[in-house]
Amino acid sequence: MNNSVAGDADLANLRNIGIAAHIDAGKTTTTEHMLFYTGRVHKIGEVDDGSTTTDWMIQERERGITIVSAVTYCSWRDCRINIIDTPGHVDFTAEVERSLRVLDGLVVVFDAVGGVQPQSETVWRQADKYRVPRIAYVNKMDRIGAGFLAVSEKIEEKLGVKTVVMQLPIGEESSFTGMVDLVKMKAIVYSDELGLHPAESEIPAGMLEQAEKYRELLIDAAAQFSDEIMEKYFAGEEIGEEELRAALRKGVLSLSFVPVFCGSSLRNKGVQPLLDAVVDYLPSPLDVPPVKGVTPKGKEEERLPSSEEPFSALVYKIQSDPFGKLTYIRVYSGHVRSGAAVLNVRTGRKERFNRIMRLHADHREEVDSASAGDLYAVVGLKNVKTGDSLSDDKRPLILESIVFPEPVISVSIESATRAEQEKLADVLEKLQEEDPTFKVSSNEETGQILLSGMGELHLDIITDRILHDFGVDATIGKPQVAYKESVRRVSEGDGLFEKQMGGKNLFGHVRISLEPCPDSSSFEFENRLPEGAIPSAFIPSIRQGVHDSLETGVMIGYPLIGVKASLTGGEYRDMESSEVAFKIAASMAVRDALQKNESFIMEPVMKVCVETPEQYLGEVIADLNSRRGRIEGMDSLPGGIQSAEALVPLSCLFGYATDLRSLTQGRAVFTSEFFRYSEVPPAVQKEILDRVYGNVY
Repeated sequence: MNNSVAGDADLANLRNIGIAAHIDAGKTTTTEHMLFYTGRVHKIGEVDDGSTTTDWMIQERERGITIVSAVTYCSWRDCRINIIDTPGHVDFTAEVERSLRVLDGLVVVFDAVGGVQPQSETVWRQADKYRVPRIAYVNKMDRIGAGFLAVSEKIEEKLGVKTVVMQLPIGEESSFTGMVDLVKMKAIVYSDELGLHPAESEIPAGMLEQAEKYRELLIDAAAQFSDEIMEKYFAGEEIGEEELRAALRKGVLSLSFVPVFCGSSLRNKGVQPLLDAVVDYLPSPLDVPPVKGVTPKGKEEERLPSSEEPFSALVYKIQSDPFGKLTYIRVYSGHVRSGAAVLNVRTGRKERFNRIMRLHADHREEVDSASAGDLYAVVGLKNVKTGDSLSDDKRPLILESIVFPEPVISVSIESATRAEQEKLADVLEKLQEEDPTFKVSSNEETGQILLSGMGELHLDIITDRILHDFGVDATIGKPQVAYKESVRRVSEGDGLFEKQMGGKNLFGHVRISLEPCPDSSSFEFENRLPEGAIPSAFIPSIRQGVHDSLETGVMIGYPLIGVKASLTGGEYRDMESSEVAFKIAASMAVRDALQKNESFIMEPVMKVCVETPEQYLGEVIADLNSRRGRIEGMDSLPGGIQSAEALVPLSCLFGYATDLRSLTQGRAVFTSEFFRYSEVPPAVQKEILDRVYGNVY
């Protein structure tokens, strides 16, 4: 057991980074090589044979993809680097979301042929939301059609960010042997099979002019953050390497530009310079702004990443464990020792840190304490959820939580026996704790249990775990679309609840107005009453009553979105009005308003990107059109590949993978991610209603 508490000075030599990319860009391979070159592992694992460190789940190794974000750490140049290897498939984008919430820096891996692919854009937007500094790594430079500078230009064009080329590849495709370091103005050449001994040499004569051109651009970017470099540049004086790195670091931390590096991780080229870049350019916990939170009384506070500050941490992930629940936390301030208790601000209850651990994928190393700026896993926390704030009970602080997207697809599940039903309920509860994008609901009329998730692969992984990892005997139904409902116009409803219960009169009366709110992904609530018309203590209950009532629409029971609910009237009585009465009255008012309105069905629309050989493009486009798809754009990729982007309703994409293989002789690939909810056409709405009610609707 490690019995030391990290000093605040150590934080300058700590990096909390993520590795993110589109699927198959090589981020897990890059992570594996980072662990190898830092001495954390002694053999390089491979994705294809399921031997990588961070893809440790059976489902990951069987499919050759990352499903859950795995945490590990290593050391490089006296700097400890916490690494989270995130999934590249859009169905598991929530894993990226929660990782970026707690990370300080990000390495985004791009395929040297594919360039900026759909999930690259999604990851980039997520990093923008959390203002995470990042560096770009163009991987697979050994592939046919690789183009380093073309990818750098695409990053600028598609992602709207300024790039600074830090290296130039020496050769491309099969002749790729290394890179020119534009800070050192030296060539780095790899000759041994494992890439353990890269050699520095003079820049090849044929590349010198190009290297000088891009070094000028690099110096120009650095000069924006250093007056000394600016003066030396105009005076024609030599600019030192450390000066350049310090200025470039300022630019990266301010999100002014993104440095771009190159390599081929699988061929053991370029990973050591990438590790240098992580240390040189990505932030330590001391380089990011202090964490902000709100006290229970609503006062905003900041906490510095110091052990002298009150303890505050965020729960960003929960994992079921044979020995209990494993809770992943980022500590933002203070420190706590193993065995101590902290406050869960959401519940108001204390939780005890029975054991504190650092994680190396599925291996655990127990430590004595958890300190500011670092990532840990904790055993012993019982009533916690993803996004909960943990803090010193004398100085509670609520940190910004994590917002996850809503599920868009469902399958039914039915257990074989009553005993299996109880087992299934327990398993589903654990899985929901682990994955906030996985939802469980039941149809009250049929008793059918529905599992909802982000896509077919997401639900396939979950049902596989239910059946095989947890050993539940159950039957899985066919996928179903998670439709929503909305309203067409303004309507007002009245809710009066007056009842005698337990010898006491209960009274609540409200009027609620409903209207369309197209920009809302759920619902908005506004209190339009003059102050004091209904005591403020009852307003949260009214809002909750509205929320609960909008969970079930009047057409076929789907939740309503894109709705604004306004409290426009009501009354209360001293000694008779209560929170329960107003909650019920609000629910009655919403149902009344919905009956007077015109509802319609909304469906999830997916952003689909297909990459196909040019000769099949016509058939692919025609097929997308037949699926109610709308073509949004097209692009030419190296090697005669065409990329087509389209918006397609999810209901029209079931079985698309098989159909696309047939259309293109297995040579096309596609990705899809949720884009938005849109109103279904009248004919489709009629089909949906006919399926539910028969032809009587």
